[in-house]
Amino acid sequence: AVVSTQSTGNAKQSIAETYKSKETEKKTDYQHRLTEVEGGVFTPLVMSTTGGVGKEFSTMLCQLAAKKEKSSGYSYQQCKRYIRLRLSFSMVRSVTLSLRGYRGSPKCETTSCELYNL
Repeated sequence: AVVSTQSTGNAKQSIAETYKSKETEKKTDYQHRLTEVEGGVFTPLVMSTTGGVGKEFSTMLCQLAAKKEKSSGYSYQQCKRYIRLRLSFSMVRSVTLSLRGYRGSPKCETTSCELYNL
């Protein structure tokens, strides 16, 4: 969830309290389904419009950067910076796509005969 920490609804809370309340809200919405039905673990990714992230999101970023550091040979900070950069570009791409719509050519359906030149 992306949260505006400066909005009138969140102005009465500290930034940490805002993150915590949104994380709790997301957990109550999705936790039961994921743990009981699908057998997974749910980590709410809460961030602010100014670039800050919630506690659980920060923990997930740190764990992901540590794994990337071991497999890539880059430093921990470089890996964390890279992950945040990729995430930022993915979000911008997603917002742009939702605002202007997909403008590429539609994917054509090919049959197996066409694929194998039969």
